[in-house]
Amino acid sequence: MGAGIMSATLGALLRRLEPDWSIMLIERLDAVAAESSGPWNNAGTGHSALCELNYTPELPDGSIDISKAVRVNEEFQVTRQLWAYAAENGMVTDVRGFLNPVPHASYVRGAERVGYLRRRREALAHNPLFARTEFIDDPDEFARRLPLMAAERDFAEPVALNWAADGTDVDFGALSRQLIGYGVRHGTTALFGHEVRDLSRRPDGSWALTVSNRRTGRKHKVNAKFVFVGAGGETLPLLQRSGISEVKGFAGFPIGGRFLRARNPGLTAGHRAKVYGVPSPGAPPLGALHLDLRFVNGKSWLVFGPYASWSPKFLKHGHVSDLLRSVKPDNLLSLLGVGVAETTLLNYLIGQLRLSRADRLDALREFAPSAVDSDWELTVAGQRVQVIRRDKRKGGVLEFDTTIVSAADGSIAGLLGGSPGASTAVPAMLAVLERCFAGRYQSWLPVLKEMVPSLGATLSDEPALFDEVWSWGTKALQLAERRG
Repeated sequence: MGAGIMSATLGALLRRLEPDWSIMLIERLDAVAAESSGPWNNAGTGHSALCELNYTPELPDGSIDISKAVRVNEEFQVTRQLWAYAAENGMVTDVRGFLNPVPHASYVRGAERVGYLRRRREALAHNPLFARTEFIDDPDEFARRLPLMAAERDFAEPVALNWAADGTDVDFGALSRQLIGYGVRHGTTALFGHEVRDLSRRPDGSWALTVSNRRTGRKHKVNAKFVFVGAGGETLPLLQRSGISEVKGFAGFPIGGRFLRARNPGLTAGHRAKVYGVPSPGAPPLGALHLDLRFVNGKSWLVFGPYASWSPKFLKHGHVSDLLRSVKPDNLLSLLGVGVAETTLLNYLIGQLRLSRADRLDALREFAPSAVDSDWELTVAGQRVQVIRRDKRKGGVLEFDTTIVSAADGSIAGLLGGSPGASTAVPAMLAVLERCFAGRYQSWLPVLKEMVPSLGATLSDEPALFDEVWSWGTKALQLAERRG
C-alpha cells in the first residue's frame, strides 16, 4: 500500500528476488509519489549525515557525539549501493533524472559555534565515511564556495563551514517512478485511485483487503499472503485497522512544513550546495533551516526552510479527522504523556505558526543577506507523522526516527516515522525482508549481496571495502570522483 519510495524499494527488491511472485501496489492517489516522496514535499538531501548538525550533538564536556551521524551514513551507503546496482541492471534507466552531485555543508556564525564546528570536523576526521569533510573559516574561501551567501555579508562576525563535496540531491519522486516502472514492466499490478478501506486476517493467516475505487466507489476483495503498508501518514491507521497487537500503544503526531522557493537562474548559479544551519531552540531534528540547490524535472531551484506548520491531517491530501481517528484506548496514555513532556516543541510550533512572510524572509537573510523578496515564493511541503511510542515512565515518548512495526508471524509490516526516511529506505526494507521472510532470507543472501556488496559489514571499520563500493557506486551512478 502506497506508491512512495518505501513501497517502490520493497517492490523492486522482491521483484528481483522472486520474479514469479504476484505483487500488487495500491495507491489512493492518481500518481506515484504524490505525498512525502514527491520532490516538493521533502528536502531531497540524501541524508548521509554529512551536514545535519542535529546528528552530531555537543556533549557537556565539549566533545562531539558522532554516533548517530555514523549510523545514518552507514545506512545511506547501503541505499547508494542498491541504486548503483539498479543503474547497472536496468532497474532505473535515468540516473541523472533522480540523482545529482551537490556538496553538503554545515554553516555556523559566531566564535563559539565556529569552535563547535571545528571540533565536529576533528571528531569526524577519523571515520573513513567522513574523512574528506573540510573545515572552512576563511572569508575568501567561504565566498568562493558560496557566492550567494557571501554577497552583502559582514564578515566581522566569524563564520565557518564543514564542507562535504560528495553530497547529492535526490528526487525521490522520480526514483520511485523508475523503480515502480521496473516492477510494472516485470509483472507487478499497480492500482491508482484505489484505497484500502479494511483489512482482516483470514483463517489461513493471509489477509483479505477491501479495496475501493475512489472514482467509481466500486469495491472488491484482494487476498494477500503478505502486506506491506508504506502509506506515509496513513500507515498508522491502516495498521490499527489490521488489529495486530504489535501496533498497540503507538500514536502519531503530525508536523507539516513550508519552504521558500526561487527559480531565478542568477541565484541558482551562485549557490551550488545544500547548506544546513543550527537547529532553533525547541525545533525537531527535521527543523534545522537549510538553503538548498534542488534539481526537479531537469531544472535547478533554490529552496529555503523548513518553516514548521501544523494540521491534524496525517497526509497532505488527508482528512482533518486523521489525528482524532487515530486515538485509541491503547494509545491515549502515550499521547497524553507526550503532550505533557513536549512543551518546548509545542511552543516552537506555535512560534512558527505566527511567522509572517517578512519573518520568513528575515530568516532567509541570515543565510543569504542579499535576498530580494520578489525572488521567493512560499510553498507547502508534505506532512510527517512522527512516532509516539508507549513509555512506562512517561506514558509516551515522541521519536524523530523511522520504525518498522510488524506482526509476529511476519504477514504484515509497516513503516512509521519521517526521518531520515527516504534516504535509508534500502536498509529499512532489507530489515522488512529479514523480519517477515525469515524462512527465505538466507537463500536470498547471494542475490542481496550482489545488490549491496557490503551487506552485513560496517564500512566505518573496513575502509578498503568502503573505498571499493564507493568507487563502484560513483561510476555506476555517474557522479564526480571524490576530491583528493
